[in-house]
Amino acid sequence: MSHSIFAVKSQDSVQKKAHVHLLPCRIHHDGNVDPMDSYWDPSEGQADRTKTAYLRGRKLNGKAVKLPEGYYGSIVEKSEPKKPEDTKQEETVEVIDLEEESDDQLETGTMQGKATFDEVMIWNHESLADSGEDPYLRGMEEWISFAEQVRQIRIINATA
Repeated sequence: MSHSIFAVKSQDSVQKKAHVHLLPCRIHHDGNVDPMDSYWDPSEGQADRTKTAYLRGRKLNGKAVKLPEGYYGSIVEKSEPKKPEDTKQEETVEVIDLEEESDDQLETGTMQGKATFDEVMIWNHESLADSGEDPYLRGMEEWISFAEQVRQIRIINATA
């Protein structure tokens, strides 16, 4: 059984901002949809930072969720993992040592940044998303809270 390790390259060169929408459905299409306006045309809702849209006849309510200050999201594209034979000479020696310890193949690849975002539009069927019911919004809030706690522990340990 082979395992893959992916390294995310630095986002410094990525300037493109993306508009991210989390829809409550699966769309089995991977390509362009031109003209998109005939399929997707959200309108501003009554409340602040909300939108309404219709997808295949079903009404969707959207709520814009801003990421906290200092956080951003990344849209990445993965490259094909390289086999151990494709790596540099120095890395091959390390991989051979790993292969001697285990029968698993270790593949390495990279994830290249394509765009960044600082806001997510979360769509729901009947009501606006709230962290009490929506698992994605709740997960995002819990993950950020957890990351803040880990960061505080690192700062305390560094000053001690």
